[in-house]
Amino acid sequence: MFQSYSFAAEVIPGIDILARRNFDLLQGKRVGLITNNTGRSLNGTSSIDLLAKAPGVQLVALFSPEHGIRGDSDVKLSSATDQRTGLPIYSLYGKSCRPTPEMMTNIQVLVFDIQDIGARFYTYIGTLHHALLAARQQGIPLVVLDRPNPLGGVAIEGAVPDAGETARRIAADKTGCRSLTVTHPIPTRHGLTIGELARLINTEAGINANLQVVSIEGWKRELLWQDTRLAWVNPSPNMKDPTAALLYPGFGPLEATNLSVARGTGKPFHRYGAPWLDPAAVLKNLPPLPGLRFSATSFTPTAPGHPYQGKPCNGIEVTITDLKAANLPLAGLYLVRAIQQAHPKQYHVAGGFYGMLGDNQAWKLLREGIAPERIMARWQGGIEQFKKLRKTYLLY
Repeated sequence: MFQSYSFAAEVIPGIDILARRNFDLLQGKRVGLITNNTGRSLNGTSSIDLLAKAPGVQLVALFSPEHGIRGDSDVKLSSATDQRTGLPIYSLYGKSCRPTPEMMTNIQVLVFDIQDIGARFYTYIGTLHHALLAARQQGIPLVVLDRPNPLGGVAIEGAVPDAGETARRIAADKTGCRSLTVTHPIPTRHGLTIGELARLINTEAGINANLQVVSIEGWKRELLWQDTRLAWVNPSPNMKDPTAALLYPGFGPLEATNLSVARGTGKPFHRYGAPWLDPAAVLKNLPPLPGLRFSATSFTPTAPGHPYQGKPCNGIEVTITDLKAANLPLAGLYLVRAIQQAHPKQYHVAGGFYGMLGDNQAWKLLREGIAPERIMARWQGGIEQFKKLRKTYLLY
């Protein structure tokens, strides 16, 4: 197992800080809460229950992102009623992925409390973007209860999508669902907390909502999830451990190819394969990469609606041996190239690959034999610009 960056620390999420302040930002208000199973206090109490019982606070509506209010769904969801509180649950991953004016009726404050995992294409960032827009349109505050970035706040890696293309995608997206994975031009691994992201997007996208962030206590930028002493709660059904979250920015785009990422098994996002894949041929094409080990594996994915459900797959397992030495985006490109070389006719991408990777040319360049290092070098200008930009929005 790899070593984390630092020693353990006592990290206190925004919901606990707000509770300590007697929910001051919500007093006397009718509140809508965007959350899921990761919205919970240090002692495990859900943010839903805390707000529902808070004196002086009137919780009137719940909003669920992708994977639902309990974080256990891998399909589109309709709106429903919460069994415990009797409140409406408006799905933000169904017919619409944006809070509509009808959903926002009588809400005076919108609260966002979801654990992000630190990768640009994880859809909770898109849900946050839509929440900022809804709050601005309704003329109400958005209160973001901050949580740590599981990948830390130091490393910034991966391509930055073209800003103009991103804007066009959003403008053409009538439901808000097709652009959820690319709502703002930021690097794949951005190194920001969800509160810092809200500050950046609110200003840089010209939304200018009344945004209030309740900061975390005890978090430092060098801390990974393993250093926080916080319990890991699966933010989605197949993000089952902090190591999968670390692998995700580098290898997540492979999900938009015709591979299985082992959803429904014990090691999703650690393994990548297909019934037709020849692990020995792929491994032969992979050079030694610092901090990582690639090995042959087999698995049978079980998640409905995903590639090769119920079919035995041959695959490659990725193991982090030294996180400080590992370059995960580079390794992701090398794995794509190795599979291309072993299976030039069978291996192909879906449209989502370009958006997730953030580089429309990378697949073509890899097929033409361009080295992954040269492809990554094209990203460096965008990363350096982002590093300068983000300084304004840092809270820690």
